[in-house]
Amino acid sequence: MKIAIIGFGAAAIGLIDRIKKTDHEIHVFERSKDIYSSSISGIRADGKLFVSKDMGGDLNVDTDLQKKLVDFWIEKTGNGEYETGSSFRNPDYYKAFYQKGFQPVLSDFFHLGTDQLKQVLFNIYEEYRSLAKVNFHFNCPVTEVKLAGEQVSLDDYGLFEMVYVAVGRSGHKLIKAIITSYPEIILDSTRVDIGIRFELPNHIVEALNKEMYEFKVKYKSKTGYMVRTFCNNPLGYVVPENYGDFITVNGHARIKQKSKNTNFAILTTVQLTEPFNDPIGYGSNIAKLSNMLGGDKVILQTYSHFKNSKRTKNLYRVEPTLDSKHYILGDINLAYPRRIIESIIDFVENLDHVIPGVAAADNLVYAPEIKFYSNLLNNQTFGNLKFIGDCSGSTRSIIYATAHGYIMGEELLDE
Repeated sequence: MKIAIIGFGAAAIGLIDRIKKTDHEIHVFERSKDIYSSSISGIRADGKLFVSKDMGGDLNVDTDLQKKLVDFWIEKTGNGEYETGSSFRNPDYYKAFYQKGFQPVLSDFFHLGTDQLKQVLFNIYEEYRSLAKVNFHFNCPVTEVKLAGEQVSLDDYGLFEMVYVAVGRSGHKLIKAIITSYPEIILDSTRVDIGIRFELPNHIVEALNKEMYEFKVKYKSKTGYMVRTFCNNPLGYVVPENYGDFITVNGHARIKQKSKNTNFAILTTVQLTEPFNDPIGYGSNIAKLSNMLGGDKVILQTYSHFKNSKRTKNLYRVEPTLDSKHYILGDINLAYPRRIIESIIDFVENLDHVIPGVAAADNLVYAPEIKFYSNLLNNQTFGNLKFIGDCSGSTRSIIYATAHGYIMGEELLDE
């Protein structure tokens, strides 16, 4: 069978690894010019892996498979070097957060670090490209996917008997184009996470970081929105994330080089109802408005100014890890809906009861930080066109995306 995979990310890697020993002819189309310039969210930045049934996606991924895939990624480092921790396995921490209204999330973490991810990805690529049946096509963006009877056409790249779309959240333009042609594949299109990147001195959360590496909590705010922490980076760095037509903020950590700060996302889940059907468009427009106010940069604000709707003009004790060329001091309140702002403030103020110092006036708030769920797509609609990983709306992590590709590979073998 002639198979096309659009995008070379975690989901594509899981799929390829499962079917690499078959006789299928595999073609991988990647818009980046080469493996060195490819940008895979979560793989290029930070490389945090975890084993959990409570986070990472809506798929039912067996923990044994999750552990197997964690071992797969660690093996690809070549040196087996990683950091680890367990979130809320300690009952004392669990009770302390629970008593203040938080829902702790149980998880085991494995952190590869940004500084060795380039080699990890290269090692995987070198293994796959050495296989006779696997063909890579770099600098080949796909803009049109069309069903053609028993086959699927991709731009001018030809016809394929099976196509897997694995473009992640950054491939939202292609997904939108496919949805426009085939709206029947949409199962749900109402969710998006909008929030901020929070940065504070490491000593405030040092004990928590040493205990867990990453703490994951959810909180039902007074507004009714669910708020959660995401992507905690002990001694890490805040970085920009370029989506092409807008810029957001993200965070990562390295294995060897460390900062004096910890950063993590605080995200508000917005669940809208009909006739809303464009979560990526909604989040993108908020991001673009933030960029407009920031002169195509992200906005940085102290927590006290964020809380009191005042523009930040000077910083105090906390030094940003984000390079100054990427941010402008301003007021996030001008770009974000007030209900989202109030939800984040409620979260931080209550978190301060468990972790004193989190709500300190000069801690840093960056925006926009937006996590796109993508539309939840129905993989049963077409037999020869499938969506895997984050672009499918079913996953939100490296391990779950890898697992999705792996599981789809299992289905192909069964057929």
